[in-house]
This record gives sequence, structure tokens and C-alpha cells, in this order.
Amino acid sequence: MDAADAPTLPLSFIIPVLNEGETIETLFNKITAVIQEEQLGGFEVIFVDDGSTDTSWQRIDELAEAHEEVRGLRFRRNFGKAAALAAGFQEARGKIVFTLDADLQDDPEEIPHFLKKLDEGYDLVSGWKKDRQDPLEKRLPSKLYNAVACRAGGVKLHDMNCGFKAYRREVLPHLNLYGELHRYVPVLAHAEGFSVTEIPVKHHPREHGVSKYGWKRYIKGMLDLLTVLATTRFLDRPGHLFGGLGLASSSLGFLILFYISCMKLIAGVAIAGRPLFFLGILLMLLGMQLISLGVIGELIIRFQRHDGSAKIIERTDDKSTHTVEPASSAS
Repeated sequence: MDAADAPTLPLSFIIPVLNEGETIETLFNKITAVIQEEQLGGFEVIFVDDGSTDTSWQRIDELAEAHEEVRGLRFRRNFGKAAALAAGFQEARGKIVFTLDADLQDDPEEIPHFLKKLDEGYDLVSGWKKDRQDPLEKRLPSKLYNAVACRAGGVKLHDMNCGFKAYRREVLPHLNLYGELHRYVPVLAHAEGFSVTEIPVKHHPREHGVSKYGWKRYIKGMLDLLTVLATTRFLDRPGHLFGGLGLASSSLGFLILFYISCMKLIAGVAIAGRPLFFLGILLMLLGMQLISLGVIGELIIRFQRHDGSAKIIERTDDKSTHTVEPASSAS
């Protein structure tokens, strides 16, 4: 049986690691101290070494030798945080699963607050770095990114990308993480019908190592947002996604061509050879192609058989207690 189907511990902690050798032992000790102080029961800490080139794996191996609560997974090379989380989810044995970063910016003292929020009936609780201790050049693009991603994804959060999260176990099998999709875990869970919320958490300045984030990651993240939207909100209505983009493109192209036509009629400005003229035509053609793609997608969806039973999680009637006697054959 897959580990995700058989919880044997109250809590699991999954910690992706990339060149964080100086912080691993300290983080484990802080988690252990909180567990013992709050008497939260058995737990495990799974460190996933995502291709580190420093002493990270050595530290993980030493911790695993000294503490039975520690397990380590090591990748051949750097595959990314999403792959590290996915590997950890497969190995986790806890009823409640936490994820947090290894750089000590996430504070384990927040663990009881996450558990309290889960007790209110939520399936996923995400951290919100309300008072973020990072340079301004990281905070500003992050705020813009979160505003766009949360609005497009349909979840009311302030901080989509906080690595400190708590999950009920049932959520994990529904998260297919790859690429940069770990940024959109709340959107993916929300699309599957799970209840998602957030709580403010302490955020400490980085004291060891270097940040792994840069402008390239924001660009990749915005591209992955299109993937998330296509596979969640618009999975059953591709015409709305591609048709909307097509209408926007066609409308802009029409406005450009209308403007050029007016300039020709009113001021006698030549049209031929103007870059704006070709841009208008290009946008009109692109719009028609996108609309056509949306229509084709809708036709494919209509011809697919949809099994609504896959979305049922509970029934009021137990079929096992109701039997139907076979009709007797006519004599």
C-alpha cells in the first residue's frame, strides 16, 4: 500500500533542502522542541536533498543515524522544489503533513497555530508572511505576483507562495506537482473541492546560505499559472479560456485597424507598410485561431464521457445494507 494511504503517525514534516547544510540540525531541534512542549505525539521529519552540493546530505545522514524520527531522500541532481515535495508526499506517514523551508525563515513555533486552524474544519492551511523579512526587491514583485495569482486562481489568500503549509492527508493524492506548480498548491487543492485558508506566521531574516529565488522564477511561475488555470478552472470549459483570449486579441486588432482606417479617411495617412497595420492583422488572425482552438476543445469535452461519481466523497445511503431479491421466474 502507498504510504499516502496508510497514516501511522500524527505528524509528518517534509523539508526540501538545497545547500542548507548549516541549518538542518537547528531546524530539526526546533521542531522537536515544539512537539515535546505541546505534547503532539509521534512525528517524522523527511528531508529531501534536491541535488545539494554542500554538506547537506552528510548532515541529513548524521541526523538520521542519531534520531529515528529523521528520514532522508536524496535526488541525483536538482529537480526543483515541486519534485522534492512530491517525493516527500509519497513517503509521508502522518495524518497531518507539514511543509516548510530549510532556511530557518519559517518558525516551527507556529505549528500549534496551524493545527488549531485545521481543527476548525479546513483541509489546507497556508502560511502568510505578513511581516516578511526580505529585501524590498523581493517583497514588491512577490506582492504583485501573489495578487495576480490569487485573483486568477480564485482563492482569497495574501501569500500563495509561502512554503509553510499544513495539509490533511486526504489532500495529498490530489496534488500532481511538477515544474513550478508547488507555488499553486492552494489553487490545485481548492479546485478539487478542499477548503483552503491561511494564517499569519512569523518570518525571520535569512542568516545562512543564499536565496534560491530570482526574476526567472517569477516568469516561470506566471507561465505555470496558465497551466494551472487550464487544468483547474477551465478544464471542463476550454472555450472560455481560449475564447476569452481570442476575443481579447481580436478586439485589440480590430481597434488598431479601425484607428488606422480613420487616420486614412480623415487625414489621408498611408496604411501600406505601417508596422501598426501588420500588428492589427496579426492580432485578428491570432484571435480567430484561439477562438477556433477553444471550439475544438469544447467539442472534445462534449464527446468525452463524464463520470460524476468520481467527485462523490460521501453517501447517505449504504448500499451494503440494502439487498434486492431477484425476481422469481415465471412457472
